[in-house]
Amino acid sequence: MGFDLREILSFTWRQWKFIAAVVAISLLVGTISLLRQTFLYTATSQVLLEPQRAKLPGSEFITDVSIDLAMIESQTAIIRSSEFLRRVVEKERLIVDGEFGSSAPQGGSVTANAAVPNTTDPNGSLRARDEPAIAPNVLAATEALKAAVTVSAGQGQGYVLAISVTSADPARAARLANAIANMYLVDKLDTRFEAAQRASTWLSDRLAELRNQLRESEQAVAEFRAQHGIYSRGNVTLNQQQLSELSAKLVEARADAAQKKARVDLLVSIEEKGGNLQNLPDISNAGALPTLRQQAATLSQQEADLLARYGAPHPQVINIRAQQRDLDRAIATEARRLAASIKNEYELAQSRVASFEQSLQQATGQVNVDDTTAIRLRELERAVTVNKSLFEDFLQRSKITQEQSTFEAREARVITRALPPGSPTYPHKTKYMSAFVIIGLLVGVGGALAKEMLNAGFTTPKQVEEVLGLPVLASVSQMEARDLTVDGKIMPIPFYPIVKPLSRFSESMRALRGGIQMTDVDHPPRVIQVTSTVPDEGKTTVALSLAASAANSGHRVLFIDADLRHPSASRFLGLHKDPGLVDLLLGQVTQNEVVRFQANAGYWTLSAGDKTQNPPDLLGSDRMKSIVGACREAFDLVILDTPPAGPVIDPVIVSQLADTIVVVVRWASTAREMIESCAKQLSVHRKIAGVVFNRVNDHEAKKYGKYASSYYYRSKYYKAYYTD
Repeated sequence: MGFDLREILSFTWRQWKFIAAVVAISLLVGTISLLRQTFLYTATSQVLLEPQRAKLPGSEFITDVSIDLAMIESQTAIIRSSEFLRRVVEKERLIVDGEFGSSAPQGGSVTANAAVPNTTDPNGSLRARDEPAIAPNVLAATEALKAAVTVSAGQGQGYVLAISVTSADPARAARLANAIANMYLVDKLDTRFEAAQRASTWLSDRLAELRNQLRESEQAVAEFRAQHGIYSRGNVTLNQQQLSELSAKLVEARADAAQKKARVDLLVSIEEKGGNLQNLPDISNAGALPTLRQQAATLSQQEADLLARYGAPHPQVINIRAQQRDLDRAIATEARRLAASIKNEYELAQSRVASFEQSLQQATGQVNVDDTTAIRLRELERAVTVNKSLFEDFLQRSKITQEQSTFEAREARVITRALPPGSPTYPHKTKYMSAFVIIGLLVGVGGALAKEMLNAGFTTPKQVEEVLGLPVLASVSQMEARDLTVDGKIMPIPFYPIVKPLSRFSESMRALRGGIQMTDVDHPPRVIQVTSTVPDEGKTTVALSLAASAANSGHRVLFIDADLRHPSASRFLGLHKDPGLVDLLLGQVTQNEVVRFQANAGYWTLSAGDKTQNPPDLLGSDRMKSIVGACREAFDLVILDTPPAGPVIDPVIVSQLADTIVVVVRWASTAREMIESCAKQLSVHRKIAGVVFNRVNDHEAKKYGKYASSYYYRSKYYKAYYTD
């Protein structure tokens, strides 16, 4: 079946009272349960985690150390730890609190600060001291507090921790939330201080060790120097220092000898070429040559003056020239002396180089011996350097740690203090009652569905057509006393079509007659059997009303009460004591004696007659066939009122004599399975014309949708038209 919105709306309309009643009961239960609940209040304190500031290694810049998710989770775990909350329990004295602890200390329990005494082993040595034992009441209070504490990171609030405490007392919840936040701040300071103290103690011990190592390494260097006679600066021995100086002097002597050799080579070259030695740079400006050249220039000037005045033969000119010759010889002698001096200096330089080489060779043998000593000395001095650097580094760190141990770095702070909440957080009244409303709706809808499923009766023509495959010929409304009242008197239903021919009930009977006639237009049925499935479905009322409606339309109608077991129609007509069908079948009376005309109803009747012990045999007799055949010829319409088909076999036997069968079904009452079973029994000869819905509750029928209520003539048009 597909989704049908109209069916859902109709279902809701039919069952809303039941669903509303179940919801109301659920709300009542929820209200009672809510009143019995212990209201809990949650107070929240917010703590901001501030990033630490640290100096980067090898840099003077200070940077912020970021706080990641793992760090926040770690801080959350610390706050919820048993050790941390135990300190809060002890500080706030929750051991004697009525909510988290007991009103009085437990007898014989060990206090929180008590410790197991020290013990000694058989050898007399002291064993390790055990950790302090925690009293059971402290543990119980701690676990109770842990269950009431919630720590979470604020969504979209950065590094904010929300510390919430749930308690039955709003003031206590706020007090504990603030106490946990304050304890967290103190715990961070204590942790930092203790860590700094531990680091400082360790550094102090380590400094003492490093100081001793440095002292021992320096003492080893001093003893090694004294042992090997190392008195020069640095780590160089005397032989190594001498070798270094000789090497430097040898290099210098060789450079000087090379320079002087170049001068000698140039001098020898000038001499070999017969050149003037005075042109040598080292000779031209050395010794007395500059003075002698100055004198020669002076004599040359004087000679020129005398020649210009006296001429060459003059004695003064001759004397000047003699002086010039003496001066030239002196210049040549001085040049040769300077050349010899250059050669002597070269020879001296070569001698110095040879002397330095000889001294260097003598010192090299001793230096090779000192190399091992120098290597060992450098090893000792490197150890001194390392120990000194390590000692200075630890000394600096020790001072920094000591300063940090007294510096209160703020890593967290309370940004929102908890206040006593004004309304409880549990149970949340709106959510709590909404849950009961939802539960009530679910139970109500489920119960309504169960009611619908347990209601096995037919309520709509659609159901009849789907289950039985039969049409609904007419729907007869439930007639109330006010509907049957005519001129101050209550009119019996079977006479209502005669008194109120334009009423809705009369129209239902006319619709029934029309439906019967339409089952076979060419040969309209003349013998109509009216039956039902179970008693009290109103089949007799429908049969009598159908006879009255047909008679009121001018037809000759015979009503036969064939319900020999329970002749209610005969009793209604007042003929239950008169001879009738049974007597006629037994041949005790004639047909004219038992067929009577009902003047107030307008049709003839054949009552049930006397009681009998074998109704099926009488109804299935040939006499019954002949009686029905005779009535078919004498009347326009013969209506047979038979017993319900569920309890007895009589209707099935009579169905062989009828042209068609009308099954009366009480609306929303008779089980569908029973109706279906009876319909199968009666439809052997395919004579069932259809079903008549009887005693329809018009108000309830509307709730099954327009398809159902359209047969009940509830529109304004019909109301106005069928009002006399």
